[in-house]
Amino acid sequence: MRLKTLDQKLARISKGTDTRNDFIIADAKDADMAFGIMAPGPNRAGECPHGYNQAEGCYKTLAQYHEQIRAVVKQQLVDIVLLSASNLERLGMEEGLFKNSPITPAARANDTTDVWAVRGGNYASQPSRHFRTATLDHIKYGKTESNFNKPYTGADLGLYSITFTNSLDQDYAALEAFQDFRLEAEKKKFRYFLEVFNPNVNPGFDPKQVGGFLNDCIIRCLAGVTKVGRPVFLKIPYNGPGPLEELVSYDSNLVVGILGGSSGTTLDAFQLIHDAQKYGAKVALFGRKINLSEHPLIFIEFLRRITDGEIQPQEAVKAYHDALAKANIRPLRNLQDDLILTENKLTY
Repeated sequence: MRLKTLDQKLARISKGTDTRNDFIIADAKDADMAFGIMAPGPNRAGECPHGYNQAEGCYKTLAQYHEQIRAVVKQQLVDIVLLSASNLERLGMEEGLFKNSPITPAARANDTTDVWAVRGGNYASQPSRHFRTATLDHIKYGKTESNFNKPYTGADLGLYSITFTNSLDQDYAALEAFQDFRLEAEKKKFRYFLEVFNPNVNPGFDPKQVGGFLNDCIIRCLAGVTKVGRPVFLKIPYNGPGPLEELVSYDSNLVVGILGGSSGTTLDAFQLIHDAQKYGAKVALFGRKINLSEHPLIFIEFLRRITDGEIQPQEAVKAYHDALAKANIRPLRNLQDDLILTENKLTY
């Protein structure tokens, strides 16, 4: 099996010998566990099936989603591709997509209710509750009974998500489930990265305190976890430079990554990965920002060029538009609109 860039970069980060070229980029292609049919993104060019029209919604198929994933893996610019367990089985175990690739496959190991974003649903507006669809056996081996010392055909890395809401009952239940997961992961030699969201409901304090609340919750919940059970890295919202620097500087052994969030403008995405790296993050996991772009492969290329220090965010937006024009792809926004920051955390 080919050496994975993720393992090589994490080793250098652990030793303190990493450079900016060791920044880890993940493409989150697990949206089917949140958005259902909407996961592959809008079908802007094709005809809508079942009599739907563009106003009602028209989305790409699962087969097209698989093609997008194959293209990203073939490009070899990201370090991780995150999938649902079913797509990991199809593409990883049955097709062998990652066997000779430097890219590490990962699967979403739980799907808390705050990511249930189906059409007409209101689950995400209610306090997050723990839920796990996939089992670790299915993620690693595609079956329920396995010898954990044998080679696996799936993934030994997963995303585990938790959302603290400042509710004793909800957070207590979430931490109990997290403990159960960690103990199982230790037994089955399964690595994970920890996704911690901002509260998805009103937590009862000033929104300006959310960065400190999140940081304290992360450190508090991991303080009792020894090395064998700790996450490979974190995936958290970017709450501005202050909270990110605070968390990064508190424990140099904690590898902090940021999540992409909603799609936004191209400058939103490019500025976010630039600022996250500037203030100490070592990882970025972008899902919608990549998947909903006009050309995901070109988009990823500029993300990597930014983290490698080859280009600044605003110039990258202009160059991205030039690349779209050469590929005869119409941008979703004109250049001036795409050069506007719409995310408040980036306009400090």
